[in-house]
Amino acid sequence: MSKSGRMTTRIAVIGAGLMGADHARIVAEDLPGATLQVVCDMDQSRAKSVADSLGATDVASVPEAVIARADVDAVIVASPDFTHTPLSLACIKAGKPVLCEKPLSQKPAECLAVMAAEQAAGRRFVQVGFMRRFDQSYAEMKAALTQGHLGRALMMHNFHRNVETPSADFTGAMAITNSAPHEFDVVRHVLGCEYTSISAFQPKRSDARVAPVVMVLETTEGQLVTIEINNNAAYGYDVRAELVGEAGSVAMNNVAYTRTDMRLASSTRYDADWRSRYHEAYVRQNRDFLHFVNTGEFTKIGSSAWDGYAAAQVAETGARALTSGTKLAVEMIAKPEFYA
Repeated sequence: MSKSGRMTTRIAVIGAGLMGADHARIVAEDLPGATLQVVCDMDQSRAKSVADSLGATDVASVPEAVIARADVDAVIVASPDFTHTPLSLACIKAGKPVLCEKPLSQKPAECLAVMAAEQAAGRRFVQVGFMRRFDQSYAEMKAALTQGHLGRALMMHNFHRNVETPSADFTGAMAITNSAPHEFDVVRHVLGCEYTSISAFQPKRSDARVAPVVMVLETTEGQLVTIEINNNAAYGYDVRAELVGEAGSVAMNNVAYTRTDMRLASSTRYDADWRSRYHEAYVRQNRDFLHFVNTGEFTKIGSSAWDGYAAAQVAETGARALTSGTKLAVEMIAKPEFYA
């Protein structure tokens, strides 16, 4: 039973594309105590298709109207990136918790506006969808560090590889602002610190495709972090990390449930994208969000509006570092006590 005494929590999903449809399915199939109340999309036929397949109560096409509805208790925003800030602000104004897909915004100033609205309201409403915090691999890394098994953390190495760029006009700067924020956030979560500087580099490819971007970051605790974003890796979707401490290291394994042996060779497969690899993390995240909605207790693991701001600030600085070819300081505001 929720904090209000209702037997079920009525959730609206805004956006019926790839991410929205996945969130809607999790609400409908993997969140006991939740009801998929509304599926909202500007393309009402797409909203209806998702809603009908999952047994949603209603469909809509105007997100602001959905947020204001009396039969909606909480909202999941999975619409295009430029809508995330205004819809999060609308949820705060309506007094409704929102799980907003990343990014909260690519503009740090917009993230600050969301933080200001939350602080003016006197409570948190926004959980940002950095779902990797809920992935078992990163959870085990963080546990190894906090339990003292690794000694002092020295370095964290990360790579994030996709089959190919999502569009022909994808750039190295977009790799930093679109792809790398997952790493920016989860590394902060695992290490429990902020960044002080970032450098960014690109090797030269033999063709016109976007080359990998390699970043080196320094943290407030004197650690080094490397992040490789390779959006044209060709072979598959592949995310891995290694946390190196003074007493040992923890490395993430590629997740493959089977191995094929045939024709004198042994092989494992890679996923085509993130959806299968992180499905369980999304389920855990959304259950965590439901707990927040029902109890008013903000997530202990998930990301806040502050974390959305931190990711945007380092990404914006990283894009400038790539252009300038120099190491730049990551300049953030002091963390408000509200987000402590």
